[in-house]
Amino acid sequence: MEVVQSNRKSSSSKVIVSTLPLYRSAPPLEVRLEDFELFAMDRLRVLKGISDGLGRGKKPEEMEKLIANLWKENMRHPQANEEANKDVISHFVLRLVYCRTEELRKWFLSMEITLFRYRFRLESSEAQRALMSEFKLPYKAVSNAEFECVKDKLGQVARSMGQTLAAADAIFYKVPFEEVPELVAGRRVFIHKGYAYVAMNQVVSLVVTQFRSYLSKALILTNRKWTSTVREQEMDRLTPIVEALCTSYLGPDYSQANKVGEISLKDIDQIAKISFPLCMRHLFEKVREDHHLKHGGRMQLGLFLKVVLYLHDMICLQHLVCVFECIVETRNQLMIGEEGVGLKLDDALTFWKAEFAPKVSGLLQCAREIAVAPPSELPATPAIAPNSARDGRNSARDGHNHDFNVLFLAAHAVEYWIINTKLSLLIGECREDYTPYSCQKIISSTPGVGDHHGCPYRHFSEENLRAALLRMGVSSRAVEDVMDKVRNRHYQLACTLTFEAVHGSSCDAGINHPNQYFIDSQRIVQSKVDDVNSFRIFGSTVWV
Repeated sequence: MEVVQSNRKSSSSKVIVSTLPLYRSAPPLEVRLEDFELFAMDRLRVLKGISDGLGRGKKPEEMEKLIANLWKENMRHPQANEEANKDVISHFVLRLVYCRTEELRKWFLSMEITLFRYRFRLESSEAQRALMSEFKLPYKAVSNAEFECVKDKLGQVARSMGQTLAAADAIFYKVPFEEVPELVAGRRVFIHKGYAYVAMNQVVSLVVTQFRSYLSKALILTNRKWTSTVREQEMDRLTPIVEALCTSYLGPDYSQANKVGEISLKDIDQIAKISFPLCMRHLFEKVREDHHLKHGGRMQLGLFLKVVLYLHDMICLQHLVCVFECIVETRNQLMIGEEGVGLKLDDALTFWKAEFAPKVSGLLQCAREIAVAPPSELPATPAIAPNSARDGRNSARDGHNHDFNVLFLAAHAVEYWIINTKLSLLIGECREDYTPYSCQKIISSTPGVGDHHGCPYRHFSEENLRAALLRMGVSSRAVEDVMDKVRNRHYQLACTLTFEAVHGSSCDAGINHPNQYFIDSQRIVQSKVDDVNSFRIFGSTVWV
């Protein structure tokens, strides 16, 4: 591309190579499976950091510093000559990960464009022109004569942005105005006869437009190839990694016991009001109210609390027979871990027994009454899923008695299972490595009718979410800020704003895990208690 400077200096013939790749083709490299995943996760940390920064409304100069730090922290390589390979490999792996749905493509495209924009600005002018030539843009710099004609107008535009026009070595490109919509919208270019005069320090908009178009098409083509051939071919190797990466949790590890101490059962109600995130607070209130949670709710709340009583939806009448069979087959498990908010094992078991026992007691009494009822008082046969052992049964008294005898035994078994389980029989055999759910996993869940798990910021109606936030003590103004983030689908940022509103303290790292919310909340509460105690000690010392 020909470039003409206004001072009529001849352009340099030196070849400048940019360090910013355009990702036109995958590199012909052999990549270890470990690097395949680790490189992608490192780049994903950068992209998610960019997403959080944009969602929090950081200024351009703040974003530039943020991206530089993110890149330095995550994209370095022990071998300096391998950094370029890591850059390209990680991009193509994430392209494979995020090509699979329209929503994923849209997010990945937006974050990669933002990253490309800021990296392009860090390049020298010569490297920027080299990148422009790689895109084969059909634009030429304005001639000296034309520059002199519009110099005053260009100077006015520059002054309106608080800049000066360095006429000696200024370079402008004449571009159809519709190709630089962001510059036109910001009134940062002079437009004459349908053409925008774009300064050299603004050509990033031209390059980004071309890069966006290319990457958008590449993602669609990658998706076609992935769904048609690659997914099936790599089912046992790459497919599990690719499909899990977009929901991977990249924050601190909360699989170990927390560092804010244990909580006791007598304090849990108060702590839930103060330090539980909305998703866990809602589940806690529901189990207190209904003495029952479905499987998804028990898993989400139980792992958060440290212990889950995994009963496979047993506490409902229509499933009691199936529950009895599950118990006989020892398919129920008690999962005990060292993770969660710090509820002791005995307290956790006491909590679950206390909440579920009223429901079981009612079902047990119902089963007892039905089992001894005369034929005239028998209710209609409940809707119990048939199996091979019950197919063909009629609704005669014998059938009723048999079914309800089984129900009676099952109710006894459920009650015994909840209250009298011997932990020594199960801890060694049924222990599994379950960790508390991250925000990403909770957000991506799909609650059904009657379920209470999931992310309130995503799954609640606007009316219910507003009411829940007000009950937490969030001010009306803060509620509007939260709702604005929800409408833009920034659910974790909405939770972060809730945290800040409830605790009156900033959370620059953002909320990425319910246990992080709890731990940070308890630290703030504890610091306030310590401050009060220090004040009391200081006061008593003064008055002694």
